[in-house]
Amino acid sequence: MTDSIVVTRGLTKRYGAHTAVEDVSMSVAAGEIYGFLGPNGAGKTTTLRMLAGLIRPSEGTATVAGRRPGDPAVVRRIGVLIEGPGFYPYLSGRDNLRVLADYRGLGRPEVEDVLERVGLAGRGEDKYRTYSLGMKQRLGVGAALLGDPDLLILDEPTNGLDPAGMAEMRDLITTSAAEGRTVLLSSHMLSEVQAICDRVGVIAQGRLIAEATVAELRGNSSLLLRAEPVEVAFPAVRRLVGERSALLTAKGIRIESDTVSAPAVARAVVASGADLLELRAEEKSLEDVFFEMTRWEAAR
Repeated sequence: MTDSIVVTRGLTKRYGAHTAVEDVSMSVAAGEIYGFLGPNGAGKTTTLRMLAGLIRPSEGTATVAGRRPGDPAVVRRIGVLIEGPGFYPYLSGRDNLRVLADYRGLGRPEVEDVLERVGLAGRGEDKYRTYSLGMKQRLGVGAALLGDPDLLILDEPTNGLDPAGMAEMRDLITTSAAEGRTVLLSSHMLSEVQAICDRVGVIAQGRLIAEATVAELRGNSSLLLRAEPVEVAFPAVRRLVGERSALLTAKGIRIESDTVSAPAVARAVVASGADLLELRAEEKSLEDVFFEMTRWEAAR
């Protein structure tokens, strides 16, 4: 995954005096699932619309598959679902996809293949207006899959879905990536991004404030220790790991896990005469990191 299929440099979009996206420089490697993470109104959809060629940037540059967004050669290689699916309500799911396939010069067999892949083959003759929200989202992804694109751009694909629908959508996204596609998805669902994405770009107030793997964002794990009496255990732990590597918190004693092993900590506590109540690994969740970053950005 060394080649980048999406690259932006200083991408900016203004609407009058309002700056929706400011100086976004990001890259999406071919073959990865890239999560564009941010709260509602952060600039995710605006950025994706620029990458899809639906709107033009005010400043900066973007390339998709080596060309400018909106180039006909690019349009043939991408599938897009932005701001929810839009179909003819009086047509069936199958006929809606056939309209799109005919417009793009694609064969009818591809429509049947897509319906099967998104789990709607048995409901293909039903009118779109009768579909549940989850079925509408799946049909939207199905439309994006027409033409066998190299890149899928999905804007909040699990928005409004129940837990079962979210799980189905995650499976569909990971399967699409396993088949060799690159997936760029926006989301404000931290659990979704943490579960399926290879890398994450965090956006807040229109600015990209971080770009890294989920593991890199979460950082190193730590150990959480509870012992009684803590005033006996804490000095023993600090002697073992060093003063800067142990911190007394309301939850217990937090220890940088890369400084010492858990068995050594347990032995030190027992040797001190304190009772060891709990010793476990503690990792920052993506949620913890996200809120730390966005609070800092909001305070700037």
